[in-house]
Amino acid sequence: MPLAAGGTGDTLARVVGEEMAKILGQPFVVENRPGSGGVIGIEAVAKSPPDGYTLLSSSPAQVIHPALRPNVGYDAVKDFEPITVIANTHQLIVGHPSVPASNVKELVAYAKRNPGKLNYGSAGSGSATHLNMEMFKMMTGTFIVHIPYRGSTQSRQDLVAGEVQLSVDGLLPTLPLIRAGKLKAFGLASSRRSPAAPEIPTLAEAGVAGYASDTWYGLVAPRGTPREIVQILHAAAIKSIHMPAVHDRLVKQGAEPVGNSPDEFRKLIENELVMWTKVVKATGAKVD
Repeated sequence: MPLAAGGTGDTLARVVGEEMAKILGQPFVVENRPGSGGVIGIEAVAKSPPDGYTLLSSSPAQVIHPALRPNVGYDAVKDFEPITVIANTHQLIVGHPSVPASNVKELVAYAKRNPGKLNYGSAGSGSATHLNMEMFKMMTGTFIVHIPYRGSTQSRQDLVAGEVQLSVDGLLPTLPLIRAGKLKAFGLASSRRSPAAPEIPTLAEAGVAGYASDTWYGLVAPRGTPREIVQILHAAAIKSIHMPAVHDRLVKQGAEPVGNSPDEFRKLIENELVMWTKVVKATGAKVD
């Protein structure tokens, strides 16, 4: 898990890993290795033995870093064997209650009147949370200061405490805080609303026409992992995802279970690499 404990990817990995352990009769240990927006953990798996015992909880970070860092230490497509997408989730812009705006249009107007006065926390330079806000800034013509953290959990804690004013974060861990009034939701980065929180509009609906950035989490193995092992892991993951208790738990928390084939997942990774390369070029985003 190249992200911090307590975040969306971490939660999904633990839920599905528990069931895969029962199916395969093997313990699944979630090892959190956050840092560099996910690069440390991703590289560690890319260099691991291809024996099926070390897997990566994959996310858009896997393809964002090669688009953002010319010399990153792995190839997003060639160095991994896709297993399946576990679920599609949602990221959103959230703010501390003290932010003087109640919707996206008011937020954009305030940011334009006060360039550089607002700041936002992310899960780290090069993370999807970083790039999603940079795309928002580009599309709205605003300047909001980036404060990178070593994971979304730290960023979220400081946001609730008022140490930062805004953040792009996952819906899964922030929804309880939003409903408790500790954070305010401005809009989902996704192309569609979430069934778990249909009251929260997408950024496109809220006034940023054309904005769409969908988030997914999946499992991949190191390059060279035998096909029969990939098939065993795929079958266990699919069975886990579609167990009623797991499925309902994921949906309730704002995730949409997927469970596609390795070939479909590979195509998604290839397409995402093309998309994020274009986003990095368009926004001029850099690693802080």
